Amino acid sequence: MKILANDGISQNGISALVEAGFDVITTTVAQEQLVDYINENEIKGILVRSATQVRKDIIDNCPSLKLIGRGGVGMDNIDVAYAKEKGLHVINTPAASSESVAELVFAHLFGGVRFLYDANRNMPLEGDSNFKKLKKSYAKGVELRGKTLGVIGFGRIGQATAKIAIGIGMNVIFHDPFLDSATIKVPFFDGQSVSFDFDSRPKEEVLKEANFITVHVPAQKEYVIGKREFDIMKDGVGIVNAARGGVIDEVALIEALESGKIAFAGLDTFESEPTPEIKILMHSKISLTPHIGAATAEAQDRIGLELANQIIALLK
Repeated sequence: MKILANDGISQNGISALVEAGFDVITTTVAQEQLVDYINENEIKGILVRSATQVRKDIIDNCPSLKLIGRGGVGMDNIDVAYAKEKGLHVINTPAASSESVAELVFAHLFGGVRFLYDANRNMPLEGDSNFKKLKKSYAKGVELRGKTLGVIGFGRIGQATAKIAIGIGMNVIFHDPFLDSATIKVPFFDGQSVSFDFDSRPKEEVLKEANFITVHVPAQKEYVIGKREFDIMKDGVGIVNAARGGVIDEVALIEALESGKIAFAGLDTFESEPTPEIKILMHSKISLTPHIGAATAEAQDRIGLELANQIIALLK
């Protein structure tokens, strides 16, 4: 049986599938050529990340297809309900990338409170000529320790982010309409661990109290954070979106940054991805990464193996 890993898969995932008798194809096929390629090669399963779309046209016109796999959490690039209705298996890897995304959130937060997003732009240009001026510009940083992190969406990634926050001495509060409470177990290098209990709080309360806000929700029909939510926040808040483009109103974000309501933003996902707006890309108070939350070697290994194990269980 042939599996097309159109957006790639880790070597350990390939090895596990090959050992189980599958033929794994890692050729990247253009979106408009996928139907023909799947049919010509009698592909039984297609694996994607965020680049390839698996919509009704593929589901309807590829009779050999039995499984669609997403290497990651969100499946907004797949017509999941329709695929299941047509009898296809649809799988993802919800637990594999949580820690990697959480670490990226803190890369943005640490960089934000010390102006690294701007310093790394200006030091190559002016470091040799305006060193003292730049030093003065970036000399008003703050610490994360002792501050309050508001987490909007407290699933696996939200909880992984909370673990790091607790570990560096932050106070954590969260809002999740589908979760009343959660216990977070923070493990340490020597085998010890400490558990913390949290209760979901109203969204407005979290927005009012947090010094920093991180969003971990699926793609939505409406903004989760828009002008109304920005107005509720404290002045000088830092905000990070490593979830999905479109959960934050980017026009309202720019306005909030310009007014000083928001001190800085960290964005890994964008409303108009994969062509983010120039105003976002050029803004001096935004830390930018190109949707790489799960893009660590460790996460990709976990994702590949988790996909392989599910495929073997479902198709063998």
